[in-house]
Amino acid sequence: MARTKITLSDDEVLGKAYDGRLMRRLIGFMRPHWVAIGWAFLSIVGLSALQLAPPYLTKLAIDEHIATGQLEGLGVLASVFLTVLVLSYAFEFAQTYLMQVTGQRIIFDLRMRIQEHLQRLDVAFYDRNPVGRLMTRVTTDVDALNDLFASGVITVFRDVFTLVGIAVVLFVMDWRLAIVALSVLPLIAAVTQWFRTNARQSYREVRGWIARINAFLQENITGMATVQLFRREERHFENFDGVNQGHRDANIASIFYYAVFYPAIEILGALAIAAILWFGGGWTLQGTLELGSLVAFVLYSQRFFRPIQDLSEKFNVLQSAMASSERIFGLLDTPVAIVSPPTSAARTPATEARGPGHIRFEHVWFAYRDENWVLEDVSFEVAPGQRVGVVGATGAGKTTVINLLMRFYDIQRGRITIDGVDIRELPLDTLRARFGLVLQDVYLFSGTVADNVRLGRESISDEEVRRAAEAVHADRFISALPDGYQTAVAERGATFSVGQRQLLSFARALAHDPAVLVLDEATSSIDTGTERLIQDALHVLMADRTTIAVAHRLSTVQDMDQILVFHKGRLREQGSHQELLAHRGLYHTLYELQYRDQELAVTSSPLPAAT
Repeated sequence: MARTKITLSDDEVLGKAYDGRLMRRLIGFMRPHWVAIGWAFLSIVGLSALQLAPPYLTKLAIDEHIATGQLEGLGVLASVFLTVLVLSYAFEFAQTYLMQVTGQRIIFDLRMRIQEHLQRLDVAFYDRNPVGRLMTRVTTDVDALNDLFASGVITVFRDVFTLVGIAVVLFVMDWRLAIVALSVLPLIAAVTQWFRTNARQSYREVRGWIARINAFLQENITGMATVQLFRREERHFENFDGVNQGHRDANIASIFYYAVFYPAIEILGALAIAAILWFGGGWTLQGTLELGSLVAFVLYSQRFFRPIQDLSEKFNVLQSAMASSERIFGLLDTPVAIVSPPTSAARTPATEARGPGHIRFEHVWFAYRDENWVLEDVSFEVAPGQRVGVVGATGAGKTTVINLLMRFYDIQRGRITIDGVDIRELPLDTLRARFGLVLQDVYLFSGTVADNVRLGRESISDEEVRRAAEAVHADRFISALPDGYQTAVAERGATFSVGQRQLLSFARALAHDPAVLVLDEATSSIDTGTERLIQDALHVLMADRTTIAVAHRLSTVQDMDQILVFHKGRLREQGSHQELLAHRGLYHTLYELQYRDQELAVTSSPLPAAT
């Protein structure tokens, strides 16, 4: 089967291996933890220094004691050697523990910063950005930075210190043999550059295929019911097989580069040791080089090439971290379009009180993009305690009215006020606390049934939760659940019917006792019998509370005090049910079409055979 060609997105492009601007911003997250980082840095310096001691102690033992037959003092050297090993363990433990813990704390701070920013971003931002991509920022990209903070940066410093220290010791002991030992460095540099170039491309391809696998699984698992209904299992399995093969082949390609690089470094290291033994052995026989020095050179050479391997590996860590940090900071730098006014401007009596819920739209114009107006010059008023229905054909702008009232979007022209205050002058939490919103697509969170009604407001007692559920007749099915109000809710309420989820959402809104109750197609998925029960409850619950109900079914709004009829973004008609029918305009047309369809559905249904 032909493989799907991979196309790169911003999730897959690696970018620069190092960016000073990004690194400075990353260091900003490290500053609060400078004490722990400072101790870790001192541990690195101490560990690097101690790692230079064992080969040199071996040299002293051979030249001053073993070769001369003077065994006195050899025990002291052995004790020093053991002390160095114990201290090396202590320093390495301190460095590893401190940096791993500090890395986790930095990642915690970074994730909290991202989550806080995501919660402040406006709804329009989420219209433009897929959920999967945003989840990648908080998970995969942050994990890449964890590798940098916890091991990457520290390992680089340790490896650099070790390399420099070994080179200095080699030249101090014998400059001739030091040149011999380091003569393979040009070859190592060439092999390392080859590995970095190819491993970078291979890493990018692996990352790209992982992104495709995640996207495929997210889409197909979410839509599994549709896949099974239309018998698409085999086709989707074949598609996944192609993506999975691409991921496998990309990983195999990356394995090849690692399989070549590490043995190549080992071979070059062995060549260096062979050269040391060849030249150093001759100089030892000539008496110009001590035997202990020759042994020390061999030991130092073995330690010298390990950091080179680690540095090459950390190049990919650094490169991935730079790409991830660029995407993370790009998200954090996204401006928040919908913000609360300055505190001084927001501290007015009208913003402190709950208010009666007097709403006015004054010549409101709004477009989601450019000047493709969704609402055009809309003006209406909802008096305190008044019940208002909003109707119209699909795309007329009904739900947009709700979105603007909640200030999920800002209008381009005109003004929206509540209790005489422009909603743009109200703090967002104050504004939205006045509303109880019931949407057509109900979102339930993990937790219990009671938790989903209470939504974190601990001031709502269990009794108030029950009363709200009883008022909308949700108590009937909740009581039948195994654990009642403490029954666990599955992901997005998957174990509940659509109607049950809407009833829970209705109880949620009522439990918070809002000044304004907003219903957006709230009864569209509830059967007629349940809808009648809700209508009975609404007559009591709407008393002394402003209510706005967006509805497609006209039966939902027939008893409202006022009905607003929208058509193509304009408010065409308004009045009571009887007034609008008498007017014989758009509302009358909608009414006739809707009830004619219902009558046709009834007359066309098959009747039971006569007995």
